[in-house]
Amino acid sequence: MRSDNRAANEIRPISTLPWYLKGVPGSTLYTQGQTRLVCSASLEKRVPHFLKNSGSGWITAEYSMLPASCGSQRVERERNKSNGRHQEIQRLVGRVMRTAVNPRQIGEQTITIDTDVIQADGSTRCAAVNGGFLALTLALKYLVYENLLRDLPEINWIAALSIGIKDDAFMLDLDYCEDSSCEADITVVSTIKGEIVEVQTCSEGRPIKPVLFGQALEVALKQNQDTAALLKKNFEEAFIATQE
Repeated sequence: MRSDNRAANEIRPISTLPWYLKGVPGSTLYTQGQTRLVCSASLEKRVPHFLKNSGSGWITAEYSMLPASCGSQRVERERNKSNGRHQEIQRLVGRVMRTAVNPRQIGEQTITIDTDVIQADGSTRCAAVNGGFLALTLALKYLVYENLLRDLPEINWIAALSIGIKDDAFMLDLDYCEDSSCEADITVVSTIKGEIVEVQTCSEGRPIKPVLFGQALEVALKQNQDTAALLKKNFEEAFIATQE
């Protein structure tokens, strides 16, 4: 039995609060269980040097954890220090955002997705993808509204999910206690159509049986379709609310 009485194939409740931050093109307070992030999308009229005069824009991301996000075990503030885990996660977020939206469709400008964990209880990288993606879509719609983009780019609606494997069984959407005790951890990013964007897998102690991995992946793809549909609904409702 899981600590919150969830079934193995059940994820924690998701809620979003669009336009959580004022003065930026897109933002949301993203909550999944007890994991909470502030996600924002900011615009800069510049691109990396390798894209100058190319007509293409760029979408990138940053990820960080606030010092008190883990409770009494304070996380040291990053500032200018290198953190391998944070860098790996923000690269993941940036990659999948550039799969969800083609940077060539945003003009020669950069959109930066900031995903800041204010309370961590497992699966923060998946929450960063989900919340960051919603912030990105809100920003794109805002840029069209402000005539900074001519048309809304084509959006591949995506979502991310963590899967833990223990004792030859899997469970979805790990909280911290589950994550720290699992024998294997899988992160799946996929689209609303069930297409795979990225899969990350690591084991410690015992390898994953291929049959079990295939079963877990199949369930994750279905759940991500539902989550992506929820994010799309939140996106649509956010703009309906601004017109009322």
